[in-house]
Amino acid sequence: MNSQQLLLRRLTLGAVALVLIGAVAYVSLRTGPLAPIKVTVSQPAQGSFNPAIFGIGTVEAQRSWMVGPTAPGRVLSVKVDVGDTVHAGQLLAEMDPVDLDQRLAAQDAAIARADSAQLSAQAQVKDATARRALAAANTRRNQDLARQNFISAGALDAKLQEQASADAALQVAQANLSGTGQDLSRLKAERAGLVQQRGNVRLLAPADAVVTSRDAEAGSTVVAGQPVLRLIDPASLRVKLRVDQGRSAGLATGLSASIVLRSQPQTALPGQVARVELLADSVTEERLAQVAFKQTPVGVSVGEMAEVTLHLPATAPALLLPNVSIQRQQGQTGVWRLKGDQPEFAAVKLGAQSLDGQVQILSGLSQDDRVVVYSEKALQPDARIQVVDALVKPAGAP
Repeated sequence: MNSQQLLLRRLTLGAVALVLIGAVAYVSLRTGPLAPIKVTVSQPAQGSFNPAIFGIGTVEAQRSWMVGPTAPGRVLSVKVDVGDTVHAGQLLAEMDPVDLDQRLAAQDAAIARADSAQLSAQAQVKDATARRALAAANTRRNQDLARQNFISAGALDAKLQEQASADAALQVAQANLSGTGQDLSRLKAERAGLVQQRGNVRLLAPADAVVTSRDAEAGSTVVAGQPVLRLIDPASLRVKLRVDQGRSAGLATGLSASIVLRSQPQTALPGQVARVELLADSVTEERLAQVAFKQTPVGVSVGEMAEVTLHLPATAPALLLPNVSIQRQQGQTGVWRLKGDQPEFAAVKLGAQSLDGQVQILSGLSQDDRVVVYSEKALQPDARIQVVDALVKPAGAP
């Protein structure tokens, strides 16, 4: 190989090396780690929107009852079933009265005997009153005779003793009459208690309601306070709403609501916030509210999940940005703003947010600023960027 061929070979290898180095540099600068970061930008737009609060809740009844006995016993019969509509005072179930009827009969006999004893005591009082009146008359007569010295002092003393005995007998008879009255009152009170116990074995509907659960059957034994039936007032159905505390600003009584039941995902039912609970859930960091239906829906189930959107009044006009453009850097909330072709972090003050992804910018930006919305990597000041229409090309695009 002569010197010319060797030189040509070296030149060829050098050219190939330069091409490879250039290709590597081009790839590194365009698609590699040194490539500019692709971003999409947007400008703040002046406008207003109707903010909303979104939350999840469950359908519950504001008025519900657990109907059961006040004393332990055995269920004698259950008159209604789940789904039945009942009216106030209707007999729902009955407990076994055991010996209450016999005790009532014995109490009636005791009251009759007490009535007889009271009549006897009244007769004794009349007899003692008559004896006392006779003794008093005899005493007055003998006192007149003693003043005329027709009888001795001893005879007068005997008459005075008879009057004292008659007074004492009258007091005894009156005390007996009072005692029989007290006994009669006690027996009647005991009978009233038995009547109340007898009435408690009949489980009555406290109001117009619907039976939602039948927890005991005839023959089963229940304890005091254990429910035999559960009732709800279907007109009192509400949604117990849970809202993230950080997104609950503006939550108040009277707000209009759209309720979407899990069983009816295509239908938005109108409602209104009836009450905001004073106690929040500190574990889940949620606030609680009661949302009432404007009209009770047909076929709703207690315990069913619901999605609720609360509508707030329209905001005042302000600059609006997509909330995905909001970032946090070193404890500050702001956005990446383009200064020429370089990004810089600008702290902003935020206002209300909408459910469709808009947020108010109260200060920190002007309407002419260009703000980074999406970036394929985390940005840093003075980073190389490339503004594109979208980070991902649509399917079929060249």
